[in-house]
Amino acid sequence: MIAQQLGRLAKHSAIYGLGAVVSRLIGVFLLPVVTRYLTRAELGAVDTLIALSIVLVIVFRAGISMAFFRYYFDAEDDAGRTRVVRTSFWYTMAAATTALLLGCLLAPQISEWLFSTHSHADLVRAAFVLLWAQMNYEQLTSLFRVEERSVAFVAATLANVLITVGSTILLVAVWDKGALGVLVGNFTGTLVVYFVLLAYRRYQLGLEFDRPLFRQMQRFGLPLVPSGLAIWAIDFADRFFLLKLKNAAEVGLYSVGVRISTAILLLLIALRTAWPAFAYSIKEDDEAKRTYAFVLTYVLFVSSWVALTLSLLAPWLVRLLTTRAFYGGARVVPLLVFGATAFIGFNVMSIGIGRAKATQFNWVVTGAAAVIAVGLNLILIPPYGMMGAAASTLVAYTVMFLGMTVRAQQVFPVPYQWRRLATVVGAAVALTVVGKWLDVPLGGALALCAVYPLVLLPLGFYLPVELRRIRAIVSPAR
Repeated sequence: MIAQQLGRLAKHSAIYGLGAVVSRLIGVFLLPVVTRYLTRAELGAVDTLIALSIVLVIVFRAGISMAFFRYYFDAEDDAGRTRVVRTSFWYTMAAATTALLLGCLLAPQISEWLFSTHSHADLVRAAFVLLWAQMNYEQLTSLFRVEERSVAFVAATLANVLITVGSTILLVAVWDKGALGVLVGNFTGTLVVYFVLLAYRRYQLGLEFDRPLFRQMQRFGLPLVPSGLAIWAIDFADRFFLLKLKNAAEVGLYSVGVRISTAILLLLIALRTAWPAFAYSIKEDDEAKRTYAFVLTYVLFVSSWVALTLSLLAPWLVRLLTTRAFYGGARVVPLLVFGATAFIGFNVMSIGIGRAKATQFNWVVTGAAAVIAVGLNLILIPPYGMMGAAASTLVAYTVMFLGMTVRAQQVFPVPYQWRRLATVVGAAVALTVVGKWLDVPLGGALALCAVYPLVLLPLGFYLPVELRRIRAIVSPAR
């Protein structure tokens, strides 16, 4: 049964991952364009506004996007599920539109606050259009996720990506629209696909808003807002501190390292896209606990391997994708990718709290980690710049994972495989340290990445049943 459940999760995660690979690699695909047509200060301004739009999405969603998944699977019939869909849709539309109107009205003031000038007001307005588009687009594509229609989800994602990349290249490289062109290109694909999906889903989106249901969803979702803000503070506040304590050029250099590190987030996005619907669809608690334990082990195995690979190959990836002025961005990649590995573990771990509907104290864990991140940013950025920002992120995500582990085990205890988890992460960190210490060439870096699964063998990571399956794959019966 566990093998079947894991196979189901792997299937949908792999399909979602295809979309995530292309979607999240937009930033990587466009690096040769933006680093040639934008200055480091302009790229820093774009990343700052994208970070702002993300935090505002968290605020204006008010946790309804996560409540949608929980209450969709709680509904007992099609009529109940339709009420959940419509209530979530109309709340999201109203909240996103309110945010857009406020952003357009206050654009000069926001520009002055962030950049000490009114001249970026148009960039601010474009960022709020991106916010509106993203909130509504993600609400509609969530329907594909609860229906487990991963192929349809990926088709929408790929269409979005193709339009986004094409429009951004036209705006930046052909029409010379600079930073504004990057932001407009980012929301063009999202808007086009959103309106197509709106027409496709029109029969499900009737004029219905269930207030009692909405209040229940609020009780579930609102406690997730401060938690989401705390996660944002860890993930994006480093950009703001670098901007204020250093300069926009330092943010631009840091952004290159962030974009290279984005590759590990492909795993996170694939998992997060499939994970809530999959995890909540398992009805029996005992079966869920066994499944969750194996999921965390295998997810951290894959993410640790990816973190090792990106850490060692970062210098060559940056040289391939950028110009000389941005080569220094490779230095932050190891810290960021292992921080992302802890964040991936946090996302798997936190599902137990959602299953128990005990979300009201999530903010304590994430808030404590955010306070640590802010404090470390203030201490480390002045002397160490972007390396201090990356180190702050790594420490904060590690603390957040450990804190969520304690809390989740209190409300929904799961028999996680702690020795195996320590083995996969420790081996990846050790190989990364060896590669950096020896300053290995490209061939040596590739060799260290390739031997990672073999290093785990004498460390006793693999279970007997896993070894049998590996042997069957390597040496199939003839």
